Amino acid sequence: MANFLKRFGPKLAIGGVVVITGLVVAASIDRPSFGGSITAPAAPETVAAADPAPVSPPTPAATPVPAKPVERRSDQGMAVDPNALRVKRVLKIDGPFRHGDFAWDEKGAPATGPVVVTVDLRAQTLSVFRAGYEIGAAVILYGATDKPSPKGAFPITQKIADYYSRTYDNAPMPFAQRLTSDGVFIHGSDVQWGRATHGCIGVPKAFAQKLFGVTKVGDVVVITDGKMLDVSRAQVG
Repeated sequence: MANFLKRFGPKLAIGGVVVITGLVVAASIDRPSFGGSITAPAAPETVAAADPAPVSPPTPAATPVPAKPVERRSDQGMAVDPNALRVKRVLKIDGPFRHGDFAWDEKGAPATGPVVVTVDLRAQTLSVFRAGYEIGAAVILYGATDKPSPKGAFPITQKIADYYSRTYDNAPMPFAQRLTSDGVFIHGSDVQWGRATHGCIGVPKAFAQKLFGVTKVGDVVVITDGKMLDVSRAQVG
């Protein structure tokens, strides 16, 4: 027996190790990942398909809100890009242009484009241009000697269709468009010869409504005293 163990003992020990290792490996391979006893696999269950999760519609990108123009006093006119003042067409106005008169014609003018309003205090007229095309003109009232209208370029900073003066006895100022922080507006007035304003630019009420409809906050109003735009290359019609 001793000779037998001496002769075959190492082989039996190696064989025993191999057998045990094989059992351990086999047990490791067959062991369920969650532990516990091994059972025969159950028949697969039929699982109803889950309803797809609702898909929310894409959120539209927010429209950027244009910055509000800086309010300016009557003595703080702004610089204007000369390219914005190029005139491509002027309206044909037959006969004298009297107080209370105005012209409005958008035919042939671009439907969109930058709007610029010009006021000539000496000529007592206002013109409105869209993309360089004059679409409206009117005879105006302007500030009296003790309350003169400012000269310079001013952005429209506020628009109020039904406005009343907080300074002058609640006077109506229909279709008011604020130009300065110290109270100068373009607004509808009873435009008659011999009348004046407290610095505002008064235009016929029907014209004020049309002007109100085509301008937006930020559009520029240029007020001069006899200095006119170059219309030498502009068409008339």
